[in-house]
Amino acid sequence: MTRLSPFRIGQIVRKEVRQLFRDPRSRPILFVAPLIQLLLFGYAVNTDVRNTPMAVLDHDRSAASRRLIDAMEAAGYFDVVHAADRSAELVEYLDRGRATVVLEIPPRFGRDLAAGQPARIQLLLDGTDSNTGTVALGYARRIVLAFGLEEGGRLELLEAGPRLEPRAWFNPALESRTYNVPGVIGILLTLMCLLLTAFSVVRERELGTLDQLRVSPVRPAELILGKTIPVTIVALVDLALITAVARVWFGIPFRGSLMVLLVVSLLFIISGLAAGLLISTVSKTQQEAFLTMYLVLLPSIMFSGFFFPIHSMPELFQWLSYINPLRYFMEIVRALFLKGAGAAELWPQFGALLLIGMVALGWAIRRFARSIA
Repeated sequence: MTRLSPFRIGQIVRKEVRQLFRDPRSRPILFVAPLIQLLLFGYAVNTDVRNTPMAVLDHDRSAASRRLIDAMEAAGYFDVVHAADRSAELVEYLDRGRATVVLEIPPRFGRDLAAGQPARIQLLLDGTDSNTGTVALGYARRIVLAFGLEEGGRLELLEAGPRLEPRAWFNPALESRTYNVPGVIGILLTLMCLLLTAFSVVRERELGTLDQLRVSPVRPAELILGKTIPVTIVALVDLALITAVARVWFGIPFRGSLMVLLVVSLLFIISGLAAGLLISTVSKTQQEAFLTMYLVLLPSIMFSGFFFPIHSMPELFQWLSYINPLRYFMEIVRALFLKGAGAAELWPQFGALLLIGMVALGWAIRRFARSIA
């Protein structure tokens, strides 16, 4: 078997780097666009509930009821937009969407609270947006619990069950941004690998230069290495930039090992390169490559656990997620950032990522070599 030539690989790498940076408009796409996307994802993909419009009906009108309303507003989760005089107004505000939450405080509320007796309140939520309703109810329970302990009485929602005192580890403030931003790293790396690998090959096919490479002494394996090495370098640079912005700008804690992050990112990039090569083998034009890329990218994101928990999906989709490398990368990177986990705790995800990457890369190389032979 003919040995690979480092010289020919180096020449292809040199050509690819020149082609990537020849156009002044390509540099912002390679290094600035991922940062902009990280900022957009970091601020826009936010499931925290703030300033939720709330209507209030206070039958008691005591000092204790006013303190409870003030406590609801002071937490920053609720914003009192209307003080009702009758129960029908609360229903009207819910029906018309003017309020997401309505709070009704019954008579004798302050007297029952001062006497140490169960002082109950009623909280109604607009369940149209189930996520907002669930999160708002959780916030309300925490505020009511804290207020009841402070007042020294027993304060409960009408539907409340046993009293408990929750405590969150790894993300004490329960901020969705702290959970989402590390996952954005995987999405951006996937996008860059697919974009650069698939389009570079299809562009050469459209320009006719791929036919010139077929009759040159360059072997298919050398061509593949020459095209993927620059993409790997660009992806690693983007990884460093994105991680720095996540740490400095968003204040996301990083409790793990940078070396472990580098190794797992390399394994994940291999999977992205393999997917890009596979797209290049089935696409004849750049438009076709673009459509195929999103046909791969969107299901990868949906089945990764970024937007929706995998355990809540139908069983068929849970099984499909096992062949998605983005799923394992997100589990690893979130554990590295938030929990400080190491390779000993994450070896199943490492193994799955390595297996998928090797199988996908071998398949992609075989198909790519056959397509240019």
